[in-house]
Amino acid sequence: MPIFIENEEQRSPGWFKTKAGIPSASRFADIITTQGKQSTARMKYLYTLTGEKLLGTKEEEYQSTAMLRGVELEESAREYYSFITGNEVKQVGFCFPDKKKRYGCSSDGLVGKDGMVEIKCRNLSNHIASLLSKKLKSPDYQQVQGQLLVTSRKWIDYLCYYPGLPHLLIRVFPDKEFQKKLKNELIIFCDELNDITNKLKEK
Repeated sequence: MPIFIENEEQRSPGWFKTKAGIPSASRFADIITTQGKQSTARMKYLYTLTGEKLLGTKEEEYQSTAMLRGVELEESAREYYSFITGNEVKQVGFCFPDKKKRYGCSSDGLVGKDGMVEIKCRNLSNHIASLLSKKLKSPDYQQVQGQLLVTSRKWIDYLCYYPGLPHLLIRVFPDKEFQKKLKNELIIFCDELNDITNKLKEK
């Protein structure tokens, strides 16, 4: 049964503490490729999470101007999504698939009992590229499928938003074959993460 952390606002101290050492859907592309193979970035992400588990805090990550702009536009994009779809969006802090809390995701919003929304507010060139492509690519594909896996939701609306320009809205459904591979890789990854963490704790 999925667990939704509702009392911790995203990017708050409590949210960062909850996420520390936890594989998150936004980084699942560092664990698995869209073809279901192990990512070349896997070990670096594994060691980063090991350090976070040992410290009990999340490592401060670099945020570019584009990333900060995306954060600032997220609420406007959420309101825009509600306007064009008529869907009410419920915000949550962090989501886990079960009580084990081994991995999770930070959803941009839950929609009703079955849906979710994932918002991307990219820079101008990347937004245009998304409009022309009209499909999900890595790392968004792994993130969106990971969110569906974590929450057991039936669909997720993927919205690319840029003020004053056309939007891209794609409803994505679970890819059961990919999710099976993702879940298997997550189990292996989390077991390895715990083993390394426990080994270093003994020193």
